[in-house]
Amino acid sequence: MSDVDTLKAEIKKLSTQATQAKMDLHDLSEELPTDWQKIPEVAQKCYDLHSRLAAAREQLKAAG
Repeated sequence: MSDVDTLKAEIKKLSTQATQAKMDLHDLSEELPTDWQKIPEVAQKCYDLHSRLAAAREQLKAAG
């Protein structure tokens, strides 16, 4: 498997994880004020995954 194919597979995986994190954040917001203490943790996870996804997309763009 080439580096580009590996990167595409990683992007697909990260995209799925980032979408799930987005939904987790959305679900948490709808349940407020219940579990408000989880906001920083859930938001950080969402931020980190979307950041990794953006970086991987930039890598693919540079490799292409």
